[in-house]
Amino acid sequence: MINGVFLDAGTLGPDLDLSPLHKLPVNWQFHDFTAPEQTLERCQNAQLIITNKVVLNSYTLSRLKSLKLICVAATGMNNVDLNTAEQQGVDVKNVVGYAGSSIAQLVFNVLLELTTHASQYNQLVSTGKWSETRSFCLFDYPMIELSGKTMGLIGYGNLAKSVEHLASAFGMQVLIAEQKGAEKIRPGRVPFEQVLREADAISIHCPLTEVTRDLFTTREFKQMKSSAIIINTARGGIVNESDLINALNNGDIAGAAVDVITTEPPPGDYPLIASKPDNLIITPHIAWATLEARTRLLQQLVSNITTSLF
Repeated sequence: MINGVFLDAGTLGPDLDLSPLHKLPVNWQFHDFTAPEQTLERCQNAQLIITNKVVLNSYTLSRLKSLKLICVAATGMNNVDLNTAEQQGVDVKNVVGYAGSSIAQLVFNVLLELTTHASQYNQLVSTGKWSETRSFCLFDYPMIELSGKTMGLIGYGNLAKSVEHLASAFGMQVLIAEQKGAEKIRPGRVPFEQVLREADAISIHCPLTEVTRDLFTTREFKQMKSSAIIINTARGGIVNESDLINALNNGDIAGAAVDVITTEPPPGDYPLIASKPDNLIITPHIAWATLEARTRLLQQLVSNITTSLF
């Protein structure tokens, strides 16, 4: 029987039924979380490893002589040294396309909050301000229609296409950005800088690589409309966080929402949170996490294991 270890099963949530994994002919060890110093020991005899965020670096992988398959319980595989895995003949499988609806839903949740301010108006009602006004309504926060506005997409995989679908339903025009600095523009795409200039909202859906790290800095924010909103549900390092705070405080852009940050979970004094302006929404990496999306993720994990090992 195959020896398998799930290093951070707790990251899939307490409400997800993991019985499909238990039904496989695998001698499992499940750990809710694994610290870096525990990784090698827990993987020592494994032929199969599932990891969501636990790092499998070259040092660790080079010492796992029995390992055959790594299943990443996420789309991004930057926590696995893919070169070392390939050199050792270890197959690496990720999961894709499971969270499109979930992520698109959060993108528009925060976009609507930044343009409609429903929760802030709800707070005004709760504090009695509506009861105190002479008018039948309040105008404390300006409301903006999405219809006729332009959505810019950075990255164009399954997740971005799900956002595109909702943007079209709201009557928005969609611009798909070509890679920054590209000399050739692919059909259906526009230059990165054009998206910066023309988009009323930008939604980021590209992977974090050395090319995309700090893709958005002060330089990019200053090219955007002062009325624009940027939303990042991809990876924290794509947006320079200190530059984002400055852009929001200086009025270079109107608002932002981030579901991902550079350090997760953040320390209590994390600068982005400690200095958070009112026009920034921060959610704790939940865009992918509807129960339906996590169920699809688990189904893909089972399929990846079955097709690779049995």
